[in-house]
Amino acid sequence: MSKKSVTVFIILLLVIAGLVAYRLMANKEKAAENVTGRQRAESKVYGIVVSGKPFSDFLSLSGSIEPNEVINLRSEISGIAEQLNFSEGGRVSNGQVLIKINDAELKAQLAQAKTRNSLAAENERRAMLLLEKEAISQEEYDIASADHRTAEAQIQLIEAQLIKTAIRAPFSGTIGLRHISKGSYITPTTDIAQLVDVSKVKLEFSIPERYATKVEIGATVRFRVQGTSEEFTAKVYAMEPLVETATRTLRVRAVADNKDSRLIPGTFANVIFPLETLEKGLLVPAEALIPIQNGKKIFIKKDGLAKEILVETGARTEVDVLIVEGINEGDTVLTSGVMSLRDGNRVNVTLR
Repeated sequence: MSKKSVTVFIILLLVIAGLVAYRLMANKEKAAENVTGRQRAESKVYGIVVSGKPFSDFLSLSGSIEPNEVINLRSEISGIAEQLNFSEGGRVSNGQVLIKINDAELKAQLAQAKTRNSLAAENERRAMLLLEKEAISQEEYDIASADHRTAEAQIQLIEAQLIKTAIRAPFSGTIGLRHISKGSYITPTTDIAQLVDVSKVKLEFSIPERYATKVEIGATVRFRVQGTSEEFTAKVYAMEPLVETATRTLRVRAVADNKDSRLIPGTFANVIFPLETLEKGLLVPAEALIPIQNGKKIFIKKDGLAKEILVETGARTEVDVLIVEGINEGDTVLTSGVMSLRDGNRVNVTLR
């Protein structure tokens, strides 16, 4: 290659290098102008100044209403139901005779047993006199005495059977629909009717194991049922001694007054279980939260710029979310127009 060709090649390389350097400088200046332009442009957003407010944290749980007491009425003996002393859906009192089973045969057996008992008692008396005169042996007297005691036991057995012919209400309550009629032959397996006490109702629900230590006997819980907007209260009176391993929950029962019978057993209940009350809870609108891979973030205004903050949230209300960690009282939280914001953007905040 000649000296002239080398010179031309070097000059060409220098020209190309200059053009590349010029383009790089131009692109850098343009990018800087774009950044400056974005920084100078203010985003118009809405925000609030966070202030501490009283806040009650709670759990919303599913529960069910159960009767205070409920049994299926059945007879202990078999026989003909000759009296039905209740009406379907009616109120009954504790100890009231509900059903009377025909007892004619048992009464006849009782009369027979009493006759045998009288004879056995007389035989024992005579045997005692003979024993005192040594006319009979001790063994003969013992046999007569045993016959007397057996006769007395037979009377007691029949009297116990007679008591069972009257089926009484074990507690006050309301009778449901009956499954027998007068004259029906019933056995111990026959369902007669259901007796339910609804003067009080039991509220049964399960609480997640992480909150199991929050349950206290005597604590008050609130609940609602479908068909009414009224809120009811119940007091916790019992709970299981262990957590169910299948569901990792703790079963709890509370009792509520139901004298007006507005709560129907078997219905669904939405239970509001209180956890703790904060004197200064930091609440922000739910729309201010932005979900991210590692949790949630919000933007606050600091020195006229949007600042991205990672936060830890707690309980929710219908519109607000409790911020447990990340912000302080007095911070200006940006609530709307935040999806397009970037950390460091200038913002023009309109407070609500």
